[in-house]
Amino acid sequence: MLGIVKKIFGDANEREVKRLSKTVDEINELESSVKGLSDEQLRAKTDEFRNRLNNENFELDDILPEAFAVVREAAMRVLGQRHYDVQLMGGMVLHSGKIAEMKTGEGKTLVGTLAVYLNALAGKGVHVVTVNDYLAQRDSQMMGQVYNFLGMTVGCNLHGLSHEEKQAAYACDITYGTNNEFGFDYLRDNMVLYKEQMVQRPLYYAIIDEVDSILIDEARTPLIISGQAQKSTQMYYQADRVASRLTETEDFTIDVKMRSIALTETGVTKVEQAFDIENLFAHEHVLINHHVNQALRARFIMKRDVDYVVQEEEVVIVDEFTGRLMAGRRYSDGLHQAIEAKEGLNVQNESMTLATITFQNYFRMYRKLAGMTGTAKTEEEEFKRIYGLEVVQIPTNRTNIRKDIPDVVYKTENSKFRAVVEEIVKRHQTGQPVLVGTVSIENSERVSEMLKKKGIKHQVLNAKYHAEEAEIIASAGQRGTVTIATNMAGRGTDILLGEGVPDLGGLHIIGTERHESRRIDNQLRGRAGRQGDPGSSQFYLSMEDELMRRFGADNIMGMMERLGFDEESPIESRLITRAIESAQKRVEGSNFDARRVVLQYDDVINLQREKIYGDRRQILGAEKIRDVVMPMIKSVVDRAVDKHCPGDDVPEDWDLEGLASYAHANFLPEDRVNKDELWGKEKEEIVELLMARIEELYNEREQMIGEETMREFEKVVVLRAVDSKWMDHIDAMDQLRQGIHLRAYGGNDPLREYQFEGHNMFLSMIERIEEEVTLYIMKAQVESNVKREAVAEGQAVDTKAEAGPKRPARSPEQRVGRNDPCPCGSGKKYKMCHGRID
Repeated sequence: MLGIVKKIFGDANEREVKRLSKTVDEINELESSVKGLSDEQLRAKTDEFRNRLNNENFELDDILPEAFAVVREAAMRVLGQRHYDVQLMGGMVLHSGKIAEMKTGEGKTLVGTLAVYLNALAGKGVHVVTVNDYLAQRDSQMMGQVYNFLGMTVGCNLHGLSHEEKQAAYACDITYGTNNEFGFDYLRDNMVLYKEQMVQRPLYYAIIDEVDSILIDEARTPLIISGQAQKSTQMYYQADRVASRLTETEDFTIDVKMRSIALTETGVTKVEQAFDIENLFAHEHVLINHHVNQALRARFIMKRDVDYVVQEEEVVIVDEFTGRLMAGRRYSDGLHQAIEAKEGLNVQNESMTLATITFQNYFRMYRKLAGMTGTAKTEEEEFKRIYGLEVVQIPTNRTNIRKDIPDVVYKTENSKFRAVVEEIVKRHQTGQPVLVGTVSIENSERVSEMLKKKGIKHQVLNAKYHAEEAEIIASAGQRGTVTIATNMAGRGTDILLGEGVPDLGGLHIIGTERHESRRIDNQLRGRAGRQGDPGSSQFYLSMEDELMRRFGADNIMGMMERLGFDEESPIESRLITRAIESAQKRVEGSNFDARRVVLQYDDVINLQREKIYGDRRQILGAEKIRDVVMPMIKSVVDRAVDKHCPGDDVPEDWDLEGLASYAHANFLPEDRVNKDELWGKEKEEIVELLMARIEELYNEREQMIGEETMREFEKVVVLRAVDSKWMDHIDAMDQLRQGIHLRAYGGNDPLREYQFEGHNMFLSMIERIEEEVTLYIMKAQVESNVKREAVAEGQAVDTKAEAGPKRPARSPEQRVGRNDPCPCGSGKKYKMCHGRID
């Protein structure tokens, strides 16, 4: 059926290539005129293009042919490299916000210069993303010559740069760097205390080199900035000891409706004496005040076996509506730790996640995103569904003549590796270079040891030392060379054939195991046969390989037994190769589903993150934020009035005394409002009265300390409240995420539960921010030299090292039944998800 459709309508990729060819013709027609320009005239084209974009309502597409012709000529003059027609096509694909799939050796680095230059003309900053610092530095220096020649600035955003160096790198027209560094800089920018400390501009356009590696392979683990919050375990225990010595009425009052506690003057004095401080409401004692309040709530409001239970030395929350235990949930804002201190348990989470984001959600923030790689088509559905990126396969400049020999399968791993070494020795004797690909460092060393015994000189690469490995991999095509490399080692570096090697058959690739992704296998094959060079590839497998054990090993093993194959006799068949590829497709689908589930969960907090970070940037950029603070205070007043004056009750039953007490504790002194003034008024009138008194006090405080100090004090209070509550919220959401899959045992969809509870937790966090801002703006003692301070110091976490197994790990005693919900949180039965046996 598909064949008939293709005959009638043509292949979509073919049609796209034909469309691109027309623009290539336009660029080629301009070549002779551009060639005639002097260096100065060629450089002047950059300013000319920018002026046209600024003044004549031109768009980038309008100047694409001319801009590409200029870049091609500049590359020829500076690097001695002229873009092929297929490279021009690749540049157009990148400019259109798609993925260009170009085979190894087709010059993707040079292709990038076309789209990078064109989009950099907009003056909004173009990011070129690579897989490691070595490639970022190499490409920025090499291709930077072309950009500099054309009057553009180039920066390289490496790990370990100073703040000023990073700002300079991002201020350039074009910035090279790794995915990790760009992502961490985004998170760090949303933790700064002053707008001037930010390093990134708004995210405009990014080209990702080795896009499959970054957006798929590394998308399993999020970026995390972890840190030590400014609160120690001891502080919880100390606050609990102080709280245990205070008594209700004399030292504090409880507002049952608001579920809050307020210290009396006597209580404040006792706390100040206990901590040996002069003023509990001074801004530098925010943490002490907060801890004491949470300790009081834990002791006198939160009831054991009502609000929570203690199981196996852990505090487990009880749902107030259903009465069920909410495994994995933790009270936020330090309340959970305060309860742990009260119950004499170990206080958890002293170290916490301060900021986090997945690569999916980071890169989706760019206005335009593009990528290039030699292998993307097998993951096209994921690129399209997650990132909205289409894949266009660009034809090779010269026909690919590499021979891909069918896989050979052995009974055991030992027999397989013996055969691999024999093949290496045989080809080495002819002088043909051999590149051996392994899936693990362990297997690399195993082959290496066997080769040493045979006296074969070789190099082993384990993707640890990028610069040295790039040099070694570049020479892997020289006569008589044997190179052993794990999948990622030396990626991004071309292998050029040495003199006489084409006559020997070119580079021979040996794969020692099939990866669960066809794309990784294709990357290994693609090392040979670049730019029409001869080459060959073959995979050696055994029935003990992980992929073979998981898929169809019994059938093939049975066939080998029936046909009388011994341990040293392999099966070599296209049928087996197809069966393995079919298995790989199933694994790819399963891995895609797992990544999609991770993203669905992250999407919940991503919406919240965008809201918080957006508001935070607004606060940093605003000259004054009183118009932000007053609505926060109004929300607190509205909630207090609603709680104490419920609409269902007659006014005579309203708790006006409780409302006045709450106002005294949180935003007004006792002499500013009393119960009698509130009597006889409608709810709206009560709110108006309280807000009027708050405005009066606000103005008085401002006059007393000066407008400038008040404006800075507002920012200090709001930023501190937002940062501390947001970090607690991230932590609480992480705890929720880890335990949410258990809800599936009760017949509930874990994702829906996470979305619902996450939303409610976010709303609660907003309320706590408003309450803290109100309390400190209206009650705190203001110093003349107020200054902003970070809530916590964070550092980037290498999550790759911590990445878990591909399947959900579980302890031996935590056995999951075939019909139980899958622990991954997908909501499917285990047998239909990660327990599936194909």
